[in-house]
Amino acid sequence: MNRFISLIIAAIVIALSVPCWASESLPGEGVRVRPARATWNTGYFQEVLVRMGLKELGYEVEKPKELQTSMFYQALTLGDVDYWPNGWFPMHNEQMPKNFYQHAEAVGYLLKAGGLQGYLVSKAAVEKYGISSLADFRRPEVIEAFDHDGDGKADLVACPPGWGCETTISYHLDVYGMNDYIYPIKAAYAASMADALANHRSGRPVFFFTWAPNWTIFKMKPGQDVMWINVPEIKARPVEAEAVDRMTLSGVEGAVSDPIKLGFVSADIRIVANKKFLKRNPAAAKFFELFRLPLQDINEQNTLMQDGEKSGKDIERHARLWIARNAGTWKAWIEEARRAAN
Repeated sequence: MNRFISLIIAAIVIALSVPCWASESLPGEGVRVRPARATWNTGYFQEVLVRMGLKELGYEVEKPKELQTSMFYQALTLGDVDYWPNGWFPMHNEQMPKNFYQHAEAVGYLLKAGGLQGYLVSKAAVEKYGISSLADFRRPEVIEAFDHDGDGKADLVACPPGWGCETTISYHLDVYGMNDYIYPIKAAYAASMADALANHRSGRPVFFFTWAPNWTIFKMKPGQDVMWINVPEIKARPVEAEAVDRMTLSGVEGAVSDPIKLGFVSADIRIVANKKFLKRNPAAAKFFELFRLPLQDINEQNTLMQDGEKSGKDIERHARLWIARNAGTWKAWIEEARRAAN
């Protein structure tokens, strides 16, 4: 009888120990992961968080390769990198190789319909000149107010070559007949926006493209400092035609009208990964599927970067703080990812 009781006790101990063992398992142990990240620094934060999640699962994660959008999708298709957390859809569709979805896929929704994009103008200038649309930049008095370099065109802080938004802005200037009136500044975005912020603080009107999440709308607040303006009419590029209904939005804070015709898709930000990597690493795939990051949290972190906390160590510290503040959610993601590997 004593031996029978001992066996029962031993079985109970083993049964109770299994969840503990599972919770400490490292399904990624021995696996080297090759991440990439985008060239826009507003996406660095989520890259670090995803990397930390994979490391907690036991993966050996290399320093990310920083790639322009089209180069990333080509590299992912060829199997030269494993993933990045900076996919914007449907905006990035046209930058993918034709055989992309045979080799890779988007996983989960880091931020669903959260990639707000559009043109903003100083609120004082909106009120002074009655600006409500991109078409108002045909008026001589508006051009003069925003012509900071004296070339006879209004200066617009646009996007560098290779970014998806650069293609859309160029399309807008063509399709709305604005090339003779607006000059798109395509230099490094962070530096151009720093100049715009300096102009704003000195009382000069500013005109810029931006997106959310981004530090720009923390420094120049829509409705208080700047206003979102309309495009003259919705004319979607063919690649974005499927999401044309997401180019006009209601309830946008700081918009000159409600609804407002932004002309850009309210994008889904998603992790994009190689299919072979996902199949071989179910724990990583599950973590990608679960990972979410609130827009407000990204905006706040991006603002810290703009205020000078922009080194790699700074961003890692921001990520550790975020994990600590969201410990319950983070732990649940990690545990579910571990279970997916069993």
